[in-house]
Amino acid sequence: MKLRFAPSPTGLLHVGNARQALANALYARRYGGQFQLRIDDTDIGRSREELVEAIQKDLHWMGIQWDETFRQTERLDRYAAAIEKLKASGHLYPCFESEQELAAKRETQIRQRRAPVYDRAMLKMTPQQRAQAEANGKVPYWRFKLSNTTVRWRDMVMGDCQVKLPSVSDPVLVRTDGTVLYTLASVVDDLETGITHIIRGEDHVTNTGVQIDIAQALGAHPDHFRFAHLPLLLDENGGKLSKRFDACSLRTFRQDGVEATALISYLARLGSSDDPVLLPFDEQAKIYDISHISRSAARFDTRQLLSLNHKLLAQTPYADVADRLPKGATEAFWLAIRGNIELLSEARLWHNVTDGDIIPPVQEGEDDFLKEAASLLPPEPWDETTWKTWTTTVREKTGRSGKALYHPLRLALTGEEQGPELRDLLPLIGRTRALARLQPSA
Repeated sequence: MKLRFAPSPTGLLHVGNARQALANALYARRYGGQFQLRIDDTDIGRSREELVEAIQKDLHWMGIQWDETFRQTERLDRYAAAIEKLKASGHLYPCFESEQELAAKRETQIRQRRAPVYDRAMLKMTPQQRAQAEANGKVPYWRFKLSNTTVRWRDMVMGDCQVKLPSVSDPVLVRTDGTVLYTLASVVDDLETGITHIIRGEDHVTNTGVQIDIAQALGAHPDHFRFAHLPLLLDENGGKLSKRFDACSLRTFRQDGVEATALISYLARLGSSDDPVLLPFDEQAKIYDISHISRSAARFDTRQLLSLNHKLLAQTPYADVADRLPKGATEAFWLAIRGNIELLSEARLWHNVTDGDIIPPVQEGEDDFLKEAASLLPPEPWDETTWKTWTTTVREKTGRSGKALYHPLRLALTGEEQGPELRDLLPLIGRTRALARLQPSA
């Protein structure tokens, strides 16, 4: 068994294709198969080296390792050989229409309420007509002649699938400059490198029917591959999740402080009725079951991811995050805040509260109360009992209780309406800062 993930280095890895990478890698590990990382970089104009490195970094961050990797630009000779084989067998035929001519054909078909399928006009060209076109400076691109059949397969997620090839336009496989398109290059790679299972998005279902036909033309058995098509990923509002939306890139999640374990735990169960289980990649692979994925579109809900991240951080030991916390952050600081943050990046805010200088918001009508509270601050050293001792004294002296007591103190000491327990924060803030915040004009 061998599976692959084949990103194009034209953009950052985003949760949609990360989900596919994770599904392939988890499935391979679950069943003792191999996992291949293939870089689909034949689009020379848009592929960027820094994006290859970014993709690899994101995969490593998720815990995904690969058994082999290569770039499609390293295999151009193999695609050229496949092109010649398909030409010789009559499966590839030259076309000379311009984009404008094709657009005009499509408009006519739509106006006549016919499906906008390529009409194969170029198949009717005589050798003389082709020679004349080339003599006039026209260079052909090449289409694959699809079979007049219906391709069927048993999908591991979608169940019985079929694609009626007569309703699909013959795909262009070779550009006018002789370069190969993804549709052919992918089939050649999958066949020649021993791929057995392909897990990808349901937007590739029609493409799967086409690629099975191409694979057969290259000599493969109709059932050479096993397929699984994951349902579309929707955003929180039910719209299609755009892979160009940078807020959903793995780089952004990582920089914001989302933990890899939280993300893969969420993505591994997304689209199933199973609740996420917080486990790193290797442990997640032991329980991954693609048969639990529903055929319905799945909704990526950032709030659910953050809730899972919050749960993970609340149980994360200091040693696991010490090198990513603000400089000088202690274990006591981490234990004080970890149950009240959704993202590790929020630690910066609370470290500024405990170790930095903040300007508390003005609280109308609270000056006298805060000054009296300041005068009642006990001497240091402080510990986890100081908050209760102090607020008990303040309550007895002022007669305040509940929100009227605690809210003004929290706002003055932290600048925030809510947050970690002040029982834990107060000793970290210290008496000097507390005094300055309770009576800033003193």
